Amino acid sequence: MNEIDNLNPVPKHLPLSHHKIVFICLVAILLTVSFFIGLVTGLNKQIDLAGTVPDLVSAGQILNTDIMPEYLAKDINFKQFWKVWDIIKAKYIDRELVTDAQLFYGALQGLVASLDDPYSVFLNPTTAEDFAEELSGKFEGIGAEIGIKNDYLTIIAPLPESPAEKAGLKSQDRILTIDQRDTTAISLDEAVRLIKGPKGSSVTLTVARGEDPEILDIVITRDTIDIKSVRLEMKEADIAYIKLTHFNGDTSGEFKEKVNELLTKSPRGVIIDMRNNAGGYLEVAIDIAGYWVKNGEVVVKESYGNAENDKNYIAHGNEELKNHPTVVLINGGSASASEIVAGALQDLGLAQIVGEASFGKGSVQELEELSDGSSVKITVARWLTPFGRSIQEKGILPDLEVELTEDDYNNSQDPQLDKAIEILKLEP
Repeated sequence: MNEIDNLNPVPKHLPLSHHKIVFICLVAILLTVSFFIGLVTGLNKQIDLAGTVPDLVSAGQILNTDIMPEYLAKDINFKQFWKVWDIIKAKYIDRELVTDAQLFYGALQGLVASLDDPYSVFLNPTTAEDFAEELSGKFEGIGAEIGIKNDYLTIIAPLPESPAEKAGLKSQDRILTIDQRDTTAISLDEAVRLIKGPKGSSVTLTVARGEDPEILDIVITRDTIDIKSVRLEMKEADIAYIKLTHFNGDTSGEFKEKVNELLTKSPRGVIIDMRNNAGGYLEVAIDIAGYWVKNGEVVVKESYGNAENDKNYIAHGNEELKNHPTVVLINGGSASASEIVAGALQDLGLAQIVGEASFGKGSVQELEELSDGSSVKITVARWLTPFGRSIQEKGILPDLEVELTEDDYNNSQDPQLDKAIEILKLEP
């Protein structure tokens, strides 16, 4: 699989990259002064939030501290790090609770956090395991994708039939507190850790909704989240409707089954509903696009800011749906892989895009797996549509903008879907 989104999940999200095994010694990782800032930040987060030493760490020795690249010794005085380390070990009020391993992992978190990129995070072994579990399509929590938008922790999308959706969370809700913990400047992985929890437990999210914000306390009881990412039903006038909620590991197979089923019904048109689909695996997005995009044509471009290193990802499908008029539904909860598919079909004139502007998550993350079970998810590039449009922050704009209002939602009305059906009914 390739690049990974932030599914936080919120994640997933995740398009996902080849998993590289990287062995890194302590000093080679700590290449910047931000390490020591992260040390204190990481320590305060773990102690303040948990009150105890996290399960994932155990006391151990720090190895290879005497191995330092020559250029590093010239650039910074690394003694500063060890000075802060010694101050914490000697003077911190709860120092008896602090292990060397805890300080180490906290410092690595801070090192990556210093990039000031919400999608680049260090995942300790437990968090890394949870992250992989979510991408498999089953986990325990509230069932909502989260991201950072305009500096706010934001609900990208509640999953269908999830505890989050049943409790009333909506796309674009801004999370102000998690169990009264202020989310200002919180990292995505920390937010996910606080929101997730065992089945039957509860979490209270204080959210702001709308431009003239309504402040709501929403109590959500966690449950096992088993994601079914593809659903097919036939609408009026023999129109096939596919609801695509994620781009997970099993989505390509599920989508193929549904397409084979709908082709037996000879539909006059197809609606692909990717509203509130926060993304997933890149290669799954390419698989899905291949049902329309000609084999060998560009689905998405990966831009590293240097044309020589840019990469094109091409379709490799059989275009089974190319001759079926198609409407794609998107909204502010459509992110990453959803935006890749919508952008490709829009650029190549293979579908009409209806709804509202997408989320604008167009950055590429690679997941580097480390030898101790931890990993680093780091932004390495930006996504561009086949015609070179940037997805990051701008998102995908619909060909036909149709709003779904609060009243529509409360009254179970769906003018966006209605418009898609109307468009396809006019097809010969």
